[in-house]
Amino acid sequence: MRKWGIVVSLFYAVVVVVLLVPATMLLSWSDPHSQAFYSDLRDLYKEWIVWVPIAILLSGQTILLFVSVDTSQKRARPRSRTLISVIVSSMLFALLTFAALSSLGAAAYKDKFLDLYWNTELKVIACWGVLWLLWGIVFYLYFRNSTAVTARAVSWLLKGSILELLIAVPCHVIVRRRQDCSAPVATSFGIATGIAIMLLSFGPSVLLLYKKRIDSYSTRRSS
Repeated sequence: MRKWGIVVSLFYAVVVVVLLVPATMLLSWSDPHSQAFYSDLRDLYKEWIVWVPIAILLSGQTILLFVSVDTSQKRARPRSRTLISVIVSSMLFALLTFAALSSLGAAAYKDKFLDLYWNTELKVIACWGVLWLLWGIVFYLYFRNSTAVTARAVSWLLKGSILELLIAVPCHVIVRRRQDCSAPVATSFGIATGIAIMLLSFGPSVLLLYKKRIDSYSTRRSS
């Protein structure tokens, strides 16, 4: 299962870096067929702030996958697994919440929202950090006495990503119809984030189902 975890993590990394980043820019760009689009796409990869959400997604996917693997092999204490799952799921939920709030802000306040709240990298990271802390408290209180923490956290992430997309997509339609200048950047980021975390949720889910099937086989043999 550990090898499958590596394969799934590498595949997810390719999807996020090679497909979702250009898709985000494609959604926000007015003329994707122009030569400037490809030039700006190359420049986008050079911005360190772009790699922050990518690192969050890739680390979240990898940790949740290998927590699932360690669960099957009984290598980690339940309390440790609970804490890891809480930290990772709250980190990803904070990203979803930030993307949803950004989409709503862009739809309601147009380009003024980005000029006010996205004008510095420090504000963006600070906002996400506060949301991470808040969701961490909520998830800890909810999961501390729970069993199968990873499976429940993944279920929350899948439902949260669907809800976030239901917010981001209509907001994107609104800002595109208004022909806003910068607001589509926020809504396209929201769409890409929702899709990324939805895809992320399937990796641990597959390994958990695979683990459950293996456990059922071993139980039948022992009986």
